[in-house]
Amino acid sequence: MSDLLQGFAISADGLRAQAMRLRHLSENIANVDTPGYRRKLTTFEPAALDGGASVRLGPERLDPGELPRIFAPGHPMADATGYYDGSNVNIVIELADAREAQRSYEANLRMFDQSRQMARDLIELLKR
Repeated sequence: MSDLLQGFAISADGLRAQAMRLRHLSENIANVDTPGYRRKLTTFEPAALDGGASVRLGPERLDPGELPRIFAPGHPMADATGYYDGSNVNIVIELADAREAQRSYEANLRMFDQSRQMARDLIELLKR
């Protein structure tokens, strides 16, 4: 595969992976107050790309951390002792991860745009 097309493919894979990461982070943020919700964790895996290296999102995992026990005797999900399992989502961590994923997405988008500009310039040179 030509280096130019490989640049497009690597950037597109990065965009796809960061978009899925943002989706998981959004789901975590949306479920911050959902009882019993375990936060979704994302990992990246290397992906072979015709002689080059790329990235893809690994399997979705759930955070094995303890769920906080919340005392609310009137809550419909409370047990006989008045406690129920809360969510293990920390909104500060999720927002920081979302900012990082957004910046990585933007960097991949700029790289894709640079590859597109290089292809356009190459076509212009070949026309002469």
